[in-house]
Amino acid sequence: MQSTTDGPLGLLKTLTPILMAGLIVLQAETGFAWVFPEHRDIAVLAVQRLDPEQQAMLQKLWSEARSGHETQYCAAMADPAQGTNPTCIDLAAWTAIAGDHSCSAGDMLNNVLNTPWILGVARVSARLKAQLAAAQRPYQRVNAVRSSDIALQRTDPDYVTRASSNNAHFLLPRTTVTMTPEAYARLALGPKADLNALATYVWFHLRALAMASKVAGGGLTPEAHAQAVRAALADETFALHFLQDSFAAGHAVGTWGNTAVRKGTHDYYNEHGVSLATWSGQPFVALGDAYMRPQDADRAAKAVRDSLAQLMDTFAGKMTLSLDNLTEAGPDGFDVCHEEHFPETAGNVAEIRTLVPILEQTPAPTLGQGLGELPRFRAELGPFIGVTAAVRGGALNGGFGANQTGASGTAGLEAAVRLGLGLEGVLNQSSDALAFAELGLRQDTHSSGTANVPGRGAITARFRAPFWLIPGDLLVAAPILAFTSRRTLQKMAVQSANGGLIPWQEGIATRIGRFQFVLGREVGLSFFNHGQNHPMVIPTPGVPPADTTVVAVNSMQVEFPILEWRLFRFFSLDQSSGVMIQPYVGFDKPSSPSVISPAGAPAPNLRTITTAGVRVVFDWRHYMK
Repeated sequence: MQSTTDGPLGLLKTLTPILMAGLIVLQAETGFAWVFPEHRDIAVLAVQRLDPEQQAMLQKLWSEARSGHETQYCAAMADPAQGTNPTCIDLAAWTAIAGDHSCSAGDMLNNVLNTPWILGVARVSARLKAQLAAAQRPYQRVNAVRSSDIALQRTDPDYVTRASSNNAHFLLPRTTVTMTPEAYARLALGPKADLNALATYVWFHLRALAMASKVAGGGLTPEAHAQAVRAALADETFALHFLQDSFAAGHAVGTWGNTAVRKGTHDYYNEHGVSLATWSGQPFVALGDAYMRPQDADRAAKAVRDSLAQLMDTFAGKMTLSLDNLTEAGPDGFDVCHEEHFPETAGNVAEIRTLVPILEQTPAPTLGQGLGELPRFRAELGPFIGVTAAVRGGALNGGFGANQTGASGTAGLEAAVRLGLGLEGVLNQSSDALAFAELGLRQDTHSSGTANVPGRGAITARFRAPFWLIPGDLLVAAPILAFTSRRTLQKMAVQSANGGLIPWQEGIATRIGRFQFVLGREVGLSFFNHGQNHPMVIPTPGVPPADTTVVAVNSMQVEFPILEWRLFRFFSLDQSSGVMIQPYVGFDKPSSPSVISPAGAPAPNLRTITTAGVRVVFDWRHYMK
């Protein structure tokens, strides 16, 4: 029985590369706010609310910007009737491509003009819009976002790695309840401040205005004029993405703590909402990503409209702005995915004062960490220690003896201690990159039927890990890619967490629980040592006196779960508990037969038993900080 000791230790060692991959995945939390169709809808509303003169000017600028790309880019700059299979990209979609599918205004312009995948992103997002509109229950919304995220991973080659961006999508929290808008602006726009949504908007919006002033001043060649128009629109739509983000609930409640707490808090308030007020004193309840209501879109669209109106006024020469460090050749290249601070103040006092009417419409964020902070929540991410208990029932296709061919049944109890890494919220609530090693005890009843397997106890070990294409591939790839290509490993690990490269193991939420096909993700081992106290009677024709042999037999039972039905799961800041039903198939292989009686009889030939059954599992975990 040496293997019963080595087995769990070996599993813990085997788990190490999966933990390495998991720690890399933890860096890939999504900080994005409104989902793509929500960003686009806000922009469409904003364009519709411009006055006729400004709309006409924006349409003229858009026509010039799409020159040479008329096939891929829509003639209409913001089509409210876009269907589920768009054949072109409009200007309104630029606000959604910004930030989530690009890292700078320059990167965004390159993606919308030159990448082959951008139209695929628009089509995935158009389908998501239809699915969210049809969703009547929370689980339908979860499934829609899950399917969209998986499709975006396949469509946009950098979607996963771009998700590991910093906090540019979030508002900085206030430091006091008496903080004035001016004081907050100085905090958010200071050169030492962490990147944040307000500063990112101001940075790119001012550069759009400066480029528009350059166009309005004249003197540009036709080619330079068109290039400057595209640059100004790219800077502005990139800025508008972050202005829109500031209205999402999960982005106004502050972000601090470890990855799991930041992700969990973000997700909770986006779904359940939070009471906020604008800097001008207008109270409202905000929701967030994938939960946008008409009033949420309306509120954000007003601020976006006023920002676009400023840009149109600048193109018309009604206001001017110049920046010493304005990029001559195109849109701004500041990378919000990798930088932590702006290299200098976003703008001077006079420039920022022109933005006050817009900034006053944004939410005053909640207080920061400390007294008065809102409750924080945690996603199921990170290392944990847990306890499981299970009730099981199974069927055997006979006994270990060659003549014991009739079906039999058995039942049992299990208890185990588990150590692992929870990665069940990497992109959304349906992600599952759970990895663990488990050691426990099991007690089975005497079998019914002809198998004649006595009641027996076992030491159990269980191992679970996601896989990318075939079971175990991350075990092989993780130790290599962790040192050679962390980006590739991150992509593989996140795809594994969401059903694999071919997402046949994605979780499906329903009104009666969550279902997931898990064959290949988990294996359970039970090491039975019958010994002299639990002998087994094996029919052995020709062995007197009763054509039977009494033997002591060890065996190893291996089982593979097929499906999981999670009936419910409750989760607090650092603990979770749930119950699931888990059908399985497997086999029980006997070994080391020792004859007890009759003395001197030869050991009978034994066969491997095929098994199948169902486990009802209670799972409790404590997540470590």
